[in-house]
Amino acid sequence: MSAALDPKVSPIGTPLLDVRRLSVQLPSGVPVDGLSFTIAAGETLALLGESGCGKSMTALALMRLLPPPARIVGGQLLFDGIDLLALPEAEMRRYRGGELAMIFQEPATSLNPVLTIGEQITEAIALHGGRSSAAELLAAVGIPSPHERLRDYPFQLSGGMKQRAMIAMALAGAPKLLIADEPTTALDVTIQAQVLDLLLELQRARGMAMLLITHDLGIVARMAQRVGLMYAGELVELASRASFFSAAQHPYARALFAALPENGQRGGRLSCLRGTVPALRADWRGCRFAERCLLADERCRLDAPTWQAVGEDHLVRCHHVGQSERGRHVTRVLGMKVSPTHTPLLEVRDLAVHFPRRAGLFRRPRSGLRAVDGLSFALPAAKTLALVGESGCGKTTAGRAILGLLPPTRGEVWLDGRPIRGLAPRKMQMVFQDPFASLDPRLRIADILAEGLRALKLEGDVGDLLVQVGLERSMLDRYPHEFSGGQRQRIAIARALAVRPKLLIVDEPTSALDVSVQAQILNLLHELKETLGLAYLFITHNLGVVQWLADEVAVMYLGRIVEHGPTEQVFATPAHPYTEALLLAAPRLDRASERVRLSGEPPSPWAPPAGCHFHPRCPRAQALCREKPPVRQAVGEAHTVVCHFPRLG
Repeated sequence: MSAALDPKVSPIGTPLLDVRRLSVQLPSGVPVDGLSFTIAAGETLALLGESGCGKSMTALALMRLLPPPARIVGGQLLFDGIDLLALPEAEMRRYRGGELAMIFQEPATSLNPVLTIGEQITEAIALHGGRSSAAELLAAVGIPSPHERLRDYPFQLSGGMKQRAMIAMALAGAPKLLIADEPTTALDVTIQAQVLDLLLELQRARGMAMLLITHDLGIVARMAQRVGLMYAGELVELASRASFFSAAQHPYARALFAALPENGQRGGRLSCLRGTVPALRADWRGCRFAERCLLADERCRLDAPTWQAVGEDHLVRCHHVGQSERGRHVTRVLGMKVSPTHTPLLEVRDLAVHFPRRAGLFRRPRSGLRAVDGLSFALPAAKTLALVGESGCGKTTAGRAILGLLPPTRGEVWLDGRPIRGLAPRKMQMVFQDPFASLDPRLRIADILAEGLRALKLEGDVGDLLVQVGLERSMLDRYPHEFSGGQRQRIAIARALAVRPKLLIVDEPTSALDVSVQAQILNLLHELKETLGLAYLFITHNLGVVQWLADEVAVMYLGRIVEHGPTEQVFATPAHPYTEALLLAAPRLDRASERVRLSGEPPSPWAPPAGCHFHPRCPRAQALCREKPPVRQAVGEAHTVVCHFPRLG
């Protein structure tokens, strides 16, 4: 390989981190294979790719935190001129958590549940000689009342707060390089925007380099100066952000772009990558992407491609540079097989779920948390209504109460013209957010799917259910842990379909999935809706998915719907300032440099503000908003808003 095509060279400046031919070995294969790249001070390099491509394994190798039996078998890690692989473990501890810090993917499992936030941050400061106090670090990451928060345990913090606490711990040693592994996975769009803005502000103030690991193209467009695309343990494309997003060259990169919901037309089919990331191997032959590539030929299967320069600061490994798959990624309009009706299948009338606070000697109930407070809507058959809003706004609680898993404080739920008392009938089922947690790990898939049929004494072929969701009959004898995340989500959908429902309540079905797997699940839901006439109550914070899939959208804030209407109307002309803020906070490829932050944290549902609940965060708030609750008003055809000063037109 010539020096001109060496992917290590950064165009931004002298490398702070210089990774040379890094390789990691597992008994089953090589998850990281000859990886080379650099990161300069103040630069952000994003590592992009599907789950299983080796991104997180790369990050753990840089920190020398690989879990056994993984081990580094080759390469160099030059950090500020020092080879980290040559250091004894005692010396490496000085760098790890100090000059080289990491934000782990899931803060809930990374924070110690039996220590307060203050104790954990103070420990990091003591180990690495940090100059800031724990309270100063919490204030730096935007946590309000930092002195009070120091006494909190992790379970007392929201998801966004826990992520900020993790960032504060990472900053304790004043790092020169911050590795952020999926720092916003499963966060709602406003908290995600706050965390990303925080990282950018800290990077500018401290001159940190950053390695950002993600599968979210919108976040990459917003955060990175350079992009490295990984596939099966190696980099296949390395380019500046502008070059990558305007002229991606590798077929894998173009397939990821094609799978995004914002690139799919409503009523159409999202492009899907066929197959999955290949299993780990040590003896690769040919291009590793060949089995999934629409351009692959015999040469691709026999000869591994080398780096080619396709422009300034743009390298790609591919035999077919310059060729296009145009016309091969099919986006067709699906023919409707079941016509939607306007007769409500589901009616929710003034639904409320309150959790009383008990106090005093006799633990008498006092006024408590109003998780859901007066929800009303109707959902016809073969239609999709999306419930969106920040974490803690009551979306999941509403779904569980509608299904009968939580007792309502007041209100009614009607299904097919009949009121529901207690647990919902089989016509209404739920697909839970985490399929791994909702599938019994001790049962085979055949038993999981047959459980509902046996309980309700229904006839059915569980093999047909798997085929219906795009899986194979041969998988019936496997256990849940033997499947990927996307496959487990399909199994959860098949279980819900087993009892032949008319309505599915779908809770965050794609929140932690790669864009390629997300496209498969969304296509499946869309096809089931059209062929079976299913209606969906779709709970999510992914607004790109809502825009592609939903017929109507209801925006929730502190247990109440503040805006409701047809999806196209709400997205084109949001009337409530909260809806407008959510739409602007969502990362999108077409406005990578635009950053809009919704100020403040959501108020506590234990003590909601007087008047309009949104007024402390509203840019249009006036005296009336602080004194009087707004009432619902129409702003368009079937489009309503709860606001004193809605935006019209």
